[in-house]
Amino acid sequence: MQKIRHLIYIILLIALDQFTKYLAVIHLKVDGPVQIIPKVLKLYYHENNGAVWGIMSGKVSFLIITTVIIMAGMICFYMKIPEGKRYDRMRLILVFLSAGAIGNLIDRSIRKYVVDFIYFELIDFPIFNLADCYVTCSAFLLIILSLFYYKDDDFAFLKKKEEHKHE
Repeated sequence: MQKIRHLIYIILLIALDQFTKYLAVIHLKVDGPVQIIPKVLKLYYHENNGAVWGIMSGKVSFLIITTVIIMAGMICFYMKIPEGKRYDRMRLILVFLSAGAIGNLIDRSIRKYVVDFIYFELIDFPIFNLADCYVTCSAFLLIILSLFYYKDDDFAFLKKKEEHKHE
């Protein structure tokens, strides 16, 4: 039941990401930037044909293949996570990571670029989108949980059966 609920969450998060990108295309691309908080936060249309911060620009096919491989790994990881409340946070983080990866994968597959539109003008931060927020925040949380919440024994499920039996 939890897996079905998580799949629904992923679909809803992807839908929200795609809807915000659609709004960016029909409004920001045509009408130009919109100041939300003057000199701090602006909505600004940008087409990114690379990865984060525009690195690997023009390598769309490579980024699509890489995303598919990483998604396959995340699905395998998700399926191996033991039942129990202790792992609920990890599962939810994988939901957000997956939604972000798939949201940008959809853009790369259909448009050959990712629509970015959130710009922190105050610090001149690279323009990003909602899917990027999902990936960045969940990756950060996964690192924090791995360092401070989960112990090495909590990841024993990743070891091969033979290795696990001999310990």
